[in-house]
Amino acid sequence: MNITNRRHITNKQGFTLVELIVVMVILGMLAALVAPKFFGKIGKGKQSAVKTQIELLGQALDTFRLDTGRYPTTGEGLDALLTDPGVNMWDGPYLKKAVPNDPWSRPYHYESPGNHGDYDLYSYGSDGSPGGEGESKDINSWE
Repeated sequence: MNITNRRHITNKQGFTLVELIVVMVILGMLAALVAPKFFGKIGKGKQSAVKTQIELLGQALDTFRLDTGRYPTTGEGLDALLTDPGVNMWDGPYLKKAVPNDPWSRPYHYESPGNHGDYDLYSYGSDGSPGGEGESKDINSWE
């Protein structure tokens, strides 16, 4: 190895501490700008999933009604879509899998007869209590 090659190898330098800190600060600022927008999309995605699940459960409830002439009672609940509650003409199961919880891991609320129709099916949203705005807003079958 000649002297010019050796000098080229020994003059190679890495990043300084200041350069690394500047890059980390820039990445932190970018993350601070992007993260809130990203997390807002997650909440909307969960709300969309609830609407879809309520719609699918509603279709299963309608099929139950076509077969039996009525919707499951509040006491029978959504489990009547999977196991025969002793109703004449039951031809289920009406769901391929178990009744899912909402995206916040809480069971759906079901009442029949409902206050808004033949049945009320709803989720209280992320806060788990009635009312709310944004991600905490209640999502139901009658709206």
